[in-house]
Amino acid sequence: MKSIEFVVPLPPVTKKNSQEIVRPKGRPPLIVQNKRYKDYERACKEFMPKLEKPIDFPVEVSCEFYRKDKRRCDLTNLLAAITDVMVKYGVLEDDNYHIITSVDHSRVFVDPDNARTVVTIREV
Repeated sequence: MKSIEFVVPLPPVTKKNSQEIVRPKGRPPLIVQNKRYKDYERACKEFMPKLEKPIDFPVEVSCEFYRKDKRRCDLTNLLAAITDVMVKYGVLEDDNYHIITSVDHSRVFVDPDNARTVVTIREV
């Protein structure tokens, strides 16, 4: 594998800003992902590349996030969400620093007509 590029044609969502507190009966409150993030995570599945086995060697992940508007957002939160999705659906074995060695060149752009995330994974 030299590199993989794929597009998730959905408006990018962060995990950190998509949380809610639930209060299970008789248990302490829990922080969980809200419906918006869970829907995003499920919808991403069909756009993930199908690999024989998850990537378990050092790679650089670069993401171009295209949002519908100019509202401020945190690049690191967007990266955390998409890398967690890639782990969940078997693209990456894990998103720790032994596998994702760099996220250089990741950026946020505005495209009101075509919100999406372009992901490039390069072998290091």
